[in-house]
Amino acid sequence: MTRKKQIIIPIVILIAGLLIFFVFSSMKKPPAEKEEIDNTPIVSVESISLSPMTLDVDSYGVVKPKYETELVAQVSGQVVELSETFVRGGFVKAGQLLARIDPSDYEAALIEAEATMASARASLETERAQGQVAKEEWKQITDTSPTELSLRKPQLAQEIARVKSAQASILRAKRNLERTEIRAPYDAMIDNRNVGLGSFVSTGSMVGKLLGTAIAEVRLPVADNQLQFLINQGEGATVNLTGTFSGLKTQWSAKIARGEGVIDDTSRMSYLVAEIHDPYALVQKNDQTPLRFGSYVKAKVLGIEIAQAASVPRYLVNDGRVALMNNESRLHYSPVTIVRQDGQNIIISSGIADGDKLIVSALDYPIDGMKLALIGDKKIKKKEQNPEDTNGESQVAQNDTGSGE
Repeated sequence: MTRKKQIIIPIVILIAGLLIFFVFSSMKKPPAEKEEIDNTPIVSVESISLSPMTLDVDSYGVVKPKYETELVAQVSGQVVELSETFVRGGFVKAGQLLARIDPSDYEAALIEAEATMASARASLETERAQGQVAKEEWKQITDTSPTELSLRKPQLAQEIARVKSAQASILRAKRNLERTEIRAPYDAMIDNRNVGLGSFVSTGSMVGKLLGTAIAEVRLPVADNQLQFLINQGEGATVNLTGTFSGLKTQWSAKIARGEGVIDDTSRMSYLVAEIHDPYALVQKNDQTPLRFGSYVKAKVLGIEIAQAASVPRYLVNDGRVALMNNESRLHYSPVTIVRQDGQNIIISSGIADGDKLIVSALDYPIDGMKLALIGDKKIKKKEQNPEDTNGESQVAQNDTGSGE
């Protein structure tokens, strides 16, 4: 009996263990299927737009007159007349009287020179007559030849010299009389006046300073490596000047007249000179805003034209290549031709086409030809794979709306 128990009890325990194992095995749920993970890199792209482009060179400068003249008294005397426009900021025309020096002494000098001239002419006529008489007398003498002195030729030459000296005195007196009137040599603006009514000036005294209003100039510093983007080193190029007038931003047009042809020792820059005709709009009388002398302006010198080009951020160009997403949604590195670097952008003339997708986001481990995806494509694909989730979300939203009501 005891032996039977020893055999039966282990069998019962084994059977019970197997039953318990099968019960628990039947209760265990099958493992959930793992969702397939898409490791395709997600990128952002921008469409490239090619268009004609004109390269320009930025510069700056101060507006100055092309011609400026310091007026100096050429005769001495008292200032007896001043023009009302002969004041700082006044505009004058060419030939306009600015100041008059007392002409009394110079008028008297002219009269004296004219009197000397009349006396010299009378002496010359007398000497000519005496010479003719001497010549007739020598004709009656046949055995000897007349000398220069006997024909009074030295005396005649002396009288001729006296007449020429008198003529020079008249010219000098007339010129000094004209110099008592100080006139503007060209259309100008008065920069300053150094004399007053009744003041005495001597020869060489500063009377005032004029600034020519016909043409203004702006010296534009340009880096030497920027001249390559200008046609003919910029000569004859159009310049757009930008500055302020009465607190408002204003633009003027100018032309490059010349280059100075040297590099400045201090700034190591080349200089181009732009000219603006009639800066104060005095001749044309149009609605153009005056460009005042001394104004600070920024300049854009228009340079060479490119038929098709695009400007892209500098950080997107690596080793002369840009990253593109081709029609098969794969990464493609395209070598490009760089025309110039313009601040934070780079201008590209070839290597890309209009409508190409430029990758503007960073790639961790880029490999040419790797598969790429856009953010929008990922969202669409996820919705297609889980339409029930979308419906469930919609249902939950409807329920939430209903409960809120």
